[in-house]
Amino acid sequence: MRDDGARPAEGRAEESLGDAQEMSSREMTVYEAVATLNVDERPATVSEIAGMTELPEDDVRQALGGLADGGRLVRDGEAYKLGAHDWGLDY
Repeated sequence: MRDDGARPAEGRAEESLGDAQEMSSREMTVYEAVATLNVDERPATVSEIAGMTELPEDDVRQALGGLADGGRLVRDGEAYKLGAHDWGLDY
């Protein structure tokens, strides 16, 4: 475990990612924006997420870093896409 009590991303595929309630409201907002863009199979950039959420880009970067460190998001160049997750969307 890290100093902040979070688990490192290694081995994350075999583990449950835990409850979404473990995310801060800012992280949840950023995660939902990434998930929305990923429905079309495209990674989300910081500027796109900031525009969708009306959060400052620095706040978005901080949330993205935490979500990526926790295995919830994966960096794809200068953008992010969903990491391993145990949920699906029904339309």
